[in-house]
Amino acid sequence: MKFSALAAVELKKLRRSKILLILAAPVIFMWVPSVLNSASVLAPSVSIAPENNFFIQGFMGMSWFMIPATLVICTVLLQQTERTGHGILKMLSLPVSTAKLCLAKMFTLILLALVQMILSVAAYYLSAQAASQLQDYRFLLSPAYVIPAVASLYAAAVPMAAVFWMISTLITSPVFSAGIGLASVVPSVLFINTKVWFLYPMSYPFYLLMIQYGRVSPDVYGSQIDWLPWLPAAVLITAAAVAVSCLRFGAAERKKL
Repeated sequence: MKFSALAAVELKKLRRSKILLILAAPVIFMWVPSVLNSASVLAPSVSIAPENNFFIQGFMGMSWFMIPATLVICTVLLQQTERTGHGILKMLSLPVSTAKLCLAKMFTLILLALVQMILSVAAYYLSAQAASQLQDYRFLLSPAYVIPAVASLYAAAVPMAAVFWMISTLITSPVFSAGIGLASVVPSVLFINTKVWFLYPMSYPFYLLMIQYGRVSPDVYGSQIDWLPWLPAAVLITAAAVAVSCLRFGAAERKKL
C-alpha cells in the first residue's frame, strides 16, 4: 500500500472527528482580544510601530502556548481515533510496515498544523481589518511579510510535533500523554533565554517570534537567528523522535496480535 493511499485514509478519518474545530478555536480566542484591546497598541510610549505591535501581540499567545497545545491535543486525538474500537489492531494486521503507518499519521499531524497556519493568517487579516475600522488606523501588514513570518513559526513547530508524537507512542494513556505534552510547553519562555534553548523544541516557535520582535524593536530582543547550532540540533531531534516513534508505534497492540 502506497504512502499516499495511507495518508488519504488518514485524512478521511478526520471527517468524523472534531479536530478541525479544535484548530479553529485557539485562533478565535487569540484574535478577538487583540481587536478589543487594539487601542493599547497605539500608546505613544511603545517603541514599535502599532501595526507590528498588533501582529506580534496577536501571535505571542499562539507561538508560546496555542500552537504547542493544539499539537498535543491533535496528537492524542489521532492516537485515540485508532484505539477506539480497536482500530489500531486492524491497521497493524494490514500487510503494511508499522513505520509507514506511523509516518502517515505524523504526516496528518503536520498537515493539521498547516491548516491552523492558514486559519491564523486569515484570522489576522480579519482582526487587523476590524481593528483598523475600530481605531481609524491601518493595522494591516503586507502578505509578503505576514505569510513568511507565520509559516516560519509553524515550520519551527515540526520538531516539537515529532517529539509530541513520540511521547504519544511511548505513553498509551491519553491523560498522561497530554499532561506531559502540555507541561512541557510552560518552560519554553525560560529556555529561549538560556544558552541551550536549541535543545528544547517546544521553544522554537516562540524564539522565532521574538526574533521578529527584535527586528522591529531592537531594544527588546536580538534580530539575528542563531542557525548554528540550532539547525543541526533541530534536524537530529526530529530524526531521533521520528525513529523512536516508528519503532514503538503500536508496540502494545502488536503484543495482542
